[in-house]
Amino acid sequence: MLISSLLLSSQTVFDNTGDYIMEGLLRSLIHSADIATLNPTDYEARSNIMWTATWTLNTLVAKGKTTDWMVHMLGQAAAAHTDATHGMTLAAVSIPYYRYILPYGTAKFSRYALNVRNVNPDGKTESQIAYEGLEKMEAWMRKTGLIMNLTELGATIEMLEGMVKSTVIMDGGYKVFDEKTCAPY
Repeated sequence: MLISSLLLSSQTVFDNTGDYIMEGLLRSLIHSADIATLNPTDYEARSNIMWTATWTLNTLVAKGKTTDWMVHMLGQAAAAHTDATHGMTLAAVSIPYYRYILPYGTAKFSRYALNVRNVNPDGKTESQIAYEGLEKMEAWMRKTGLIMNLTELGATIEMLEGMVKSTVIMDGGYKVFDEKTCAPY
């Protein structure tokens, strides 16, 4: 998910510049994805989504930052056991992962909520703003038709131990995982 590049980066010399670029890319993605969801053959919307992905993943917005790609490791482990595509598994694991790490990166999630999701901050704590941003992200993901949990991808309780054991644990980011953290039981 492109959101990873904004939410999963921390401490940088170029924090504002990279974040401003990423926020613009995310707003463009949301706009184009909304159009493509209504009209899947809209070439301009689909090409803008790919252009946004290219700029997001070319490392420009991550320059000078510590990045956290753990959500991708979780998605890859799920894909290995369900044969679902990487994008599908990312959609299924992203929201639970973001909820888990939000307390460790509240400021970044709050910034996303304010600058990308247009959450009204009046009378809310930074944490409330951040959680509301995630709620808006989840609602949008559902609206676009993304699968939001691993069971919809064919994951079974019997697969969970294998998923945990095959998850590559990465250093860095807001919260370093371990096997116990990955275990859903």
